[in-house]
Amino acid sequence: MIDLQLHSCYSDGSLTPFELVKEAKNLDLSAIALTDHDTIEGLPEFLQAGAELNMITVPGVEISVDVSLPNIGHCHLLGLFIDPNHLELKNKLNYLRYHRNERAKKILEKLDTIGIHINLEDLRNEAGDNSIGRPHIAQILVKNNIVSTLQEAFDLYLAKGKPAYVDKIKFNEQEAIRLIKDSGGLAILAHPHLMNFPTISELKNKILQLKELGLDGFEVYYSTMPKTLSSEIIRFAEDHNFAISGGSDYHGKNKEGIFMGIGKGDLKIPDQIYFQLKEKWENEKKNKSFAEK
Repeated sequence: MIDLQLHSCYSDGSLTPFELVKEAKNLDLSAIALTDHDTIEGLPEFLQAGAELNMITVPGVEISVDVSLPNIGHCHLLGLFIDPNHLELKNKLNYLRYHRNERAKKILEKLDTIGIHINLEDLRNEAGDNSIGRPHIAQILVKNNIVSTLQEAFDLYLAKGKPAYVDKIKFNEQEAIRLIKDSGGLAILAHPHLMNFPTISELKNKILQLKELGLDGFEVYYSTMPKTLSSEIIRFAEDHNFAISGGSDYHGKNKEGIFMGIGKGDLKIPDQIYFQLKEKWENEKKNKSFAEK
């Protein structure tokens, strides 16, 4: 089994990249990907850990996309097999990191207006050297006995539509896909059901629009994806020559009830998914090299 969507403490997960690889090794997973939100700073440690522990480690990233969607839906794109040293990708993600920190300040201001006071320095200490995210704010809310759990912090204050929510700076669909492709990766739509289209037909139409921009595939194995939808879009992928992927979206203790490799307990992503993605990636590289000659 494999897991191609994991998050470390470099974004909003609780484990270091090394700890993620070690846990995956203990779970006897065959291959894993680190897909931190809008950052690739954890990839060197992740890849080094893979080499040390003899584990297949796929360099990745998860980029939030600015697109209008129904029912508070959201769109995220995974870059798998990216070049962790790609300069433009690093620079663009550093731009997002700066605005993540600015967003955190605005969240604190909103909390302050409803009588919840968090010191910015305490938040920086909580995040350490990592990009400040909402889970760090949630952790302080728990420590200060404002809420009992991280999930409660999101449910009451930090989730989209809640009093302290602040949207983040995002790239548009075309820019996000271009960045992933230019950095040598496959562009994979993460958890497509969370775009919240009311019908499968509308979801499929959106995916086909993204294909015109260079989308390579999408996740069909995911912790909260309904099994009926998963089966339906697997057939859709076959009909339209999309790659398929899957991951638990594991964040360690920062996302309760989601476990590496198995999601909510019944997730099983076969090894062949990794090998099919790798083959597609290798073919893309060959085609690009041929076109540049």
